[in-house]
Amino acid sequence: MGLEERVGVVIAGSGFAGIGMAIRLRREGIEDFVVLELAGDVGGTWRDNTYPGAACDVPSHLYSFSFAPNPDWEHNFSRQREIREYLRRCAREFGIMAHLRCGVEVLEARWDEEPAEWEVETNRGVIRARVFVSAMGALSEPKIPGIPGLEGFPGRVFHSARWDHGYELRGRRVAVVGTGASAVQFVPEIQPEVERLYLFQRTPPWVIPRRDRRYRDFERRLFRRVPGYQRALRGLIYWGRELYVLGFVYDRRIMKGLELLARRHLERQVKDPVLRRKLTPDYTIGCKRILLSNDYYPALCRPNVEVICSGLSRVRGSEVVASDGTAREVDAIIFATGFHVTDMPAAGFIRGRGGVTLAGSWEGGMQAYRGTTVAGFPNFFLLLGPNTGLGHNSQVFMIEVQIEHAVDCIRHLRRSGAATVEVRPEAQRAYNERVQRAFRGTVWTEGGCRSWYLDEQGRNTTLWPGFTWRFWLRSRRMDPADYLLGERERLVRA
Repeated sequence: MGLEERVGVVIAGSGFAGIGMAIRLRREGIEDFVVLELAGDVGGTWRDNTYPGAACDVPSHLYSFSFAPNPDWEHNFSRQREIREYLRRCAREFGIMAHLRCGVEVLEARWDEEPAEWEVETNRGVIRARVFVSAMGALSEPKIPGIPGLEGFPGRVFHSARWDHGYELRGRRVAVVGTGASAVQFVPEIQPEVERLYLFQRTPPWVIPRRDRRYRDFERRLFRRVPGYQRALRGLIYWGRELYVLGFVYDRRIMKGLELLARRHLERQVKDPVLRRKLTPDYTIGCKRILLSNDYYPALCRPNVEVICSGLSRVRGSEVVASDGTAREVDAIIFATGFHVTDMPAAGFIRGRGGVTLAGSWEGGMQAYRGTTVAGFPNFFLLLGPNTGLGHNSQVFMIEVQIEHAVDCIRHLRRSGAATVEVRPEAQRAYNERVQRAFRGTVWTEGGCRSWYLDEQGRNTTLWPGFTWRFWLRSRRMDPADYLLGERERLVRA
């Protein structure tokens, strides 16, 4: 890469969003683009999260691109390795590798008003592009809370998303901080190895059985020979998971059946009444992410595990101290404390009109139009943006809808000859007001708990509050009335 180059589109990130966007551009006949990736390979979240037991909690046939079905999934719920290999294969088979630039870090992306283009500064030089697509995702930057004394801890410290495979856990005393989706998966994997495991739990999750199994050879042959069967199965899974919305949004009493399933699961697997009380949530199921596991509760019942029902308050030498004063001496601390979602770091180095950062435009809380475009940021598309997350269905479905919206905007930009396309501030404001109104009375705002879905103001800026088919219906195409088109280009590039 030279000191400066020009392309039509820059895509930052090579997970599902980045690879999907690149494939869609090629299918649209657009070849003048690059995909920038800081790491040495594609994969995004499924490249970085290599902790023991890492797997998806959405069935395999739905957690994949609609245009690239995979008949060779090994399990009903894919493991991290399978999903990473799937993304690698998609990048190869759809011709994306020639556009991929690995080891490239985006330092800053600035909108340059006069030539009407993005100036993307990287560790390898500057790239100028007419369009900038952020596909860096919300689950990319691990969050480690500021714990007093942590810097003086003499043992090993790491986050589940940056698993230290070189550290031998066997025979160690380990503190696990957090009880979210990653902890539920890796705790059963490391429990048999460690000497002691102290689980620091602030809020217990609702856990339901994981209906997982390996696909048989004849099933995989059937998927290959009869693609319609796999499509039908995908559709069945999709509509089945959409039913969760009835309880999440329309009538929380419907969630009682799912809560009963979770309580029975807990009662069957945890016989000790004291431990069972510790693991019983006191909020409406669905407010926080519902977790799937068959081995989490049994692992917590083992004699070398202690559940401490208080958050980690401070570290004192080699001791970890809970908020209630409980202190335990440990050799390692593993944080399973999630990611920067409502305060995504990338927002600090993306600058729109007047040099305003995305973070600056979000001082009152994240917002975007259709989760994809932001007022004051021309020719910019944000995949996995505000209010596009899900607690019930496949995130890949939402990504594909956003990609279609972005491509429709780019198509309109090219056909009209306009210099810029930018969402109207009033359209963005009205859209987000409708989204926030839709949360009223839902399980996420009335369920009696506070989750990582909410920002500091208590607004849910993470999830889509309803059926995903409605998001598809309303968002897959741009509405020209909601967009501003800049003046026509005076220069036509070859």
